[in-house]
Amino acid sequence: MTTPEFPGAGSQQTSPNHPSPAQADHEASTQTLPPQPAKPKKPLNILGLIALITAALGFIFACMPGALIVGWILLPIAFILSLVSLFLKDKPKGMGVTALILSIVGTIVGVVVFFSVVGSAASNAFGSGDTKVVAPSGEAGKTDGGAAAAPAGKTGTRETPYPIGSVIESKDWRVVVNSVTLAATDAVVAANQFNKPPAAGSEYILVNYSVTYIGDDANGQTPSFVSIEYVTADGRTVNSYDKSIVEPDPISSNALYKGASATGNQAFEVPSATASQGVFAVRPGMFGDKVFVAAK
Repeated sequence: MTTPEFPGAGSQQTSPNHPSPAQADHEASTQTLPPQPAKPKKPLNILGLIALITAALGFIFACMPGALIVGWILLPIAFILSLVSLFLKDKPKGMGVTALILSIVGTIVGVVVFFSVVGSAASNAFGSGDTKVVAPSGEAGKTDGGAAAAPAGKTGTRETPYPIGSVIESKDWRVVVNSVTLAATDAVVAANQFNKPPAAGSEYILVNYSVTYIGDDANGQTPSFVSIEYVTADGRTVNSYDKSIVEPDPISSNALYKGASATGNQAFEVPSATASQGVFAVRPGMFGDKVFVAAK
């Protein structure tokens, strides 16, 4: 009679219901893990979108002097909406942050434009009233002589401009329009490789002028305090900075001290058909009275 063998600690037999270690490893390696649930997408932050649109519109209007008040209304609204949108739970913050930055920058731009408009209005309304002009005759037109003591009267308006070569003098500056070159397109374009040709129906003209600082500022002043604009025959103002141009022999921007002078050119893009019919609006200093000089 034989004694049945029972599996001991060292036996290699395995129970049908208990797989061997090798089988368990194989089954674990081939087992497919359940798919991970997709991360839910955050819903659109409607309030942030409204704030962004409002801020963009406010920024645009803040840059427009004629519509500045609209920008002042929209920008604070955009600022408040953007702040509220940042505290909404489970909402994306990107548009809210952009709207917040845009509303702040737009407010700064609006302040700059506002003071620029106010300064321009104050300059036009409160001219110094002491501008003196003498028409060229004999030694007139040179920068080493003073202007006549009598203030500018009716002459010097758009309708009756002063002639080229007149000496225009304020408390701080003496200005002389030396010459005007019409049809100066070739000279202007050739002056710099980045100068673009004028638009169809327009041409470049050059005004050569001299400035002398006669004020008492110990730190001196730059010729940029003197402004020259071109006014078309139909009354539109053209500034030299309306188009980026590097003039041939431009006037220096370095500070001048009492008695020092500078001479140079300034270019304008004007309508070709009426180029000679326009006038130059000359302001001898920031608060000097505007005086008109003929273009020919």
